Amino acid sequence: MKFRYPREFRLADSAQQLVGGFLLAGPFVVTEEVWVLAGNMRPVQALATVCVVFAIGYATLYKADTNRDPDDERNVAGVPIRFISLMLVSFGSVTILAVLFGAPETFIGTDRTSAEVAVITFNAVSVGSVFSVVGAATADSVFSR
Repeated sequence: MKFRYPREFRLADSAQQLVGGFLLAGPFVVTEEVWVLAGNMRPVQALATVCVVFAIGYATLYKADTNRDPDDERNVAGVPIRFISLMLVSFGSVTILAVLFGAPETFIGTDRTSAEVAVITFNAVSVGSVFSVVGAATADSVFSR
């Protein structure tokens, strides 16, 4: 068995993820249908959507790319740093764009409580992240060394 050093996770890797994540997040943040769906989602649906984001991210990074092994990468508590970065970018890019564009105020309105706005926004972020993770993981895989 050949020993392999953990693959170094570089700032350039995060930059690639950011480009891909923001690229695919934008259209979904400003789409009214996403916010209508989010307003009608139950908590179990939002949780399942978050799980789908994690599954897509992991599968894209470590199953679709046969040259990448999570055991060869540096990790935190057993989780590869690359995967942690991917999740932060996927959910973070959608959240940042939603706030910057004023999407919650535009699509939810002002007649809801702050708790309802937070829940609907979380739901919308989870939906947008399904697409953001595809862009982020693809960019990371395509441009990896």
